[in-house]
Amino acid sequence: MSRRAKGIGFAALGLLVLGVAALWLATILYLTPQADMILPKGHRSMRPPVLDRSGLRLTATYQNDANAYDRVPLHEIPLLLRDAFLTAEDRRFFSHHGVDWAARMAACWQNAKAFSLVRGASTITEQAARILHPRPRSFWTHWLCGFEAVRLEKNAKKAEILEYYMNQVPFGGNRRGVAQGALYYFNRDLSTLSPREMLALAVLCRAPSRLDPRKSPAALNAAVKRLALTLAREGKIRQSDLSAILASPLCPESPGLSVSAPHAVAMAREEAARCPAEEGAPVYTSLSAELTRKVQELLNRRMKDMASHGAVNGAVIVADHETDQVLAVVVSGANDPDAPGSAINAAITPRQPGSSMKPLLYACALSRGWTAATILDDSPFIKNVGRGLHEYRNYSRVFYGPVTLREALGNSLNIPALRAVQFVGVESYLQTLAALGITGLDRHPDWYGDGIALGNAEVTLFDLTQAYAAVARGGVFRPLSLLLHPCIQTAPVRVFSPEVTSIIADILSDPAARSLEFGEGGVLCFPVATAVKTGTSSDFRDAWAMGFSARYTVGVWMGNLSGDPTRGLTGSRGPALLLRSVFHELEKTGETRPLYKSPNLVTARV
Repeated sequence: MSRRAKGIGFAALGLLVLGVAALWLATILYLTPQADMILPKGHRSMRPPVLDRSGLRLTATYQNDANAYDRVPLHEIPLLLRDAFLTAEDRRFFSHHGVDWAARMAACWQNAKAFSLVRGASTITEQAARILHPRPRSFWTHWLCGFEAVRLEKNAKKAEILEYYMNQVPFGGNRRGVAQGALYYFNRDLSTLSPREMLALAVLCRAPSRLDPRKSPAALNAAVKRLALTLAREGKIRQSDLSAILASPLCPESPGLSVSAPHAVAMAREEAARCPAEEGAPVYTSLSAELTRKVQELLNRRMKDMASHGAVNGAVIVADHETDQVLAVVVSGANDPDAPGSAINAAITPRQPGSSMKPLLYACALSRGWTAATILDDSPFIKNVGRGLHEYRNYSRVFYGPVTLREALGNSLNIPALRAVQFVGVESYLQTLAALGITGLDRHPDWYGDGIALGNAEVTLFDLTQAYAAVARGGVFRPLSLLLHPCIQTAPVRVFSPEVTSIIADILSDPAARSLEFGEGGVLCFPVATAVKTGTSSDFRDAWAMGFSARYTVGVWMGNLSGDPTRGLTGSRGPALLLRSVFHELEKTGETRPLYKSPNLVTARV
């Protein structure tokens, strides 16, 4: 060999050594540190889920870097699903040490012959490493991933790697893991998947877009058939079951939440934000997904009926005043972005309550010495308002002369209510309302004047429901919560005596007490003892129906968030029937009881 040839040989060898050294150095520099090749016990979510009282999902967000909440232990993943993934993705998973060199050489040979990338050979461990530390896909990153897979196998057991992979493997729609995949493609829990659906999941992770069962059913069915035949040859599917699997239909079903309650979720998140909690921890609410769904249906149906009256917005709140938990917050149009006012939470938007505030006013009067038999004068009443005179009258424009407090409240008469607020005092009444949780009335008493007796001051449905709950539990105020385990504990405050609230409840649940204006029958006469009060604001802008039974308190509002008046919609004409329907649903959940009546009271006919 000539000296020139030897020189070229040594130069080539030197370049090769330098190339290998450079490759090795680059590999060392770009490799993830050894200490980071550890499977995480949990993943951080951009936004934690909100769950109902039974653990059902009220929200769903998949814009996360990893599956943080739908992880399934390996032993709970069906055996056929595990076998299908191992056969489809990594047959020698339990024998290699991170890289399947035989499969990689075979893939290199096929790709070389085709002059393109027609086959991959990533093991489950390599895919787990790529999920753990994602990089843009290239031959270089694939090279690095092999080294990281070897490191990962030194730090974790095979079962741990397989469990991590099956809970993080990406599917369509930003879903990760077999649990989310089962819900996304088939709206099913893992335990209810058919054998064919399990095989479909195992092949879908290879090409979620190309094999989407909704867009390319033929391509998916062909891939499932190939996998089924392979599993049968390997003895993982019995030949007797193969025909049934191949013949069974594959019916994709779009996923859906048990209920969508965006405004209730927002309220729960806001309350939870005030609580110290682990970052990313789920928000467990007191809401009932099933009750919320039913009440939403009832509200939607009633709002459709009320469209002829010009009302487009409505809201309902249901609370268990024994546990102080909110069971449902429902807003009309909340799931329709095109609905008027759908982005506004009508449950916490201040509106004029009309006569629905009168029970609280009369409770103040009873606390200061009046009784249900106190005589009030229901006669024409004119008062200076600003620079003019204002004539007050009842809704029916009828005056009944001397009436008892029981008749005045039951029939929602306006003139006796004005006399009641003069007896109580506006400032004292406002202080009582604040003690009941109605904290938005912070102006000077003179600003409200006597008109506050007729509901001229704006309150929210949530606050008014909270105040009614205090009356329902015997005059003790405790704030309502949307959390299953509220972190902020407030000491109970006694606002009214049990005797006072017993009288109020007795009046509001007695059809005879409202017979002058409403008759003894009608929609306000509930089958089970329920205290009911309606309210209508000026110009028919707001219609209310409030009520409580022995256990539940419900508030209903209807109107227009735009401020436009309705066409004669009143509390008894619109919300009352919905209130009745909601209590009918609540009565299905358990035994009914009569309203509480203090043993210190004596029933007497006056």
